[in-house]
Amino acid sequence: MEPGRPLPGTPPEDAALVERVKRAMLAMQRAPWEQGVAAQALLELGEPDWVVLMAREALARQDGEGRLAMLYTTQAVTDPAACGEAVLFAAKATGDPAFQEGADRMLDYLLVRAPRTPGGVLCHTNDACQVWADSMYMAPPFLAVAGRPELALAQVEGIRSLLWDPARRLFSHQWDEGRKAFARRAFWGVGNGWCAAGMARVHAALPAAMEAERSRLASHIQDVLDGCLVHQRPDGLFHDVLDDPSSFVETNLAQMLAYTIYRGVREGWLDRACLVQAESMRRAARAKVDASGLVQGVCGAPEFDRPGTAAEGQAFFILMEAARRGVSGSGMPTAVRGPGPGDPS
Repeated sequence: MEPGRPLPGTPPEDAALVERVKRAMLAMQRAPWEQGVAAQALLELGEPDWVVLMAREALARQDGEGRLAMLYTTQAVTDPAACGEAVLFAAKATGDPAFQEGADRMLDYLLVRAPRTPGGVLCHTNDACQVWADSMYMAPPFLAVAGRPELALAQVEGIRSLLWDPARRLFSHQWDEGRKAFARRAFWGVGNGWCAAGMARVHAALPAAMEAERSRLASHIQDVLDGCLVHQRPDGLFHDVLDDPSSFVETNLAQMLAYTIYRGVREGWLDRACLVQAESMRRAARAKVDASGLVQGVCGAPEFDRPGTAAEGQAFFILMEAARRGVSGSGMPTAVRGPGPGDPS
């Protein structure tokens, strides 16, 4: 398949870098959520042919319960829904009813059979009733684009009620409903990135009539951005656990937050002053791309507990670059316009 055409105004060196990162991503093995975030990256990049192929593979691996892209796991509850928007796109793009049927089965699983807390919050896995920050990206955006925005918002608020620390303005990682205690209280950087990016996607999918809900959601996103940015390092990156400087320096949160900021500015619900931080994060992330197109220093597969490479790190680089295209030509702060230290020249 030929590379997609870059959007008008994209510098050739930027398009070449994104293509290199994309090729490396497509060479990686992918678990359900990785297939989903990779497909979403290609969707937002404007690569419809690739999205349809990614959606077809997610459909090929849909299990009997309706969970998409089920590979390497039988426990995933919300992760398979990360593929949902790409599958819905493929349904419209191709007219093939198999895609709509697959999306409907995924939605039915979330609505009817997926385990949840007594308060209705989806569990992240089916082997323990735990709510993870990761789920904010996996299920609510799909619920919103599948025509259930009220349920998407209910999941956002439910996850937030269990994981949000209002004093620190950060999300803890894992709540165990059975024990009524945190399974992991740490302010995991990427977990907060999942929350910021997931809420940004829900915000974009809400109907115009839900203006009050959109405003509340924008406030939630601003809160987590503020909480994270307190911990941004001078080099533009963050520690894996945001308030633990002994944890490793990690790359993907910077990409996730930059993506969220670019979307917020582009869509008009976030102040343009945030672009200064987004540009510093983008420069830092671009400096981490090696000659093979691998984004180094993200939470590395397969355990995600040490620096390495991962499909999600590749995907968020692409998402970041795609989101920036909507704002780069319209008043990008002079102090940060142009290539950074690690950018191609």
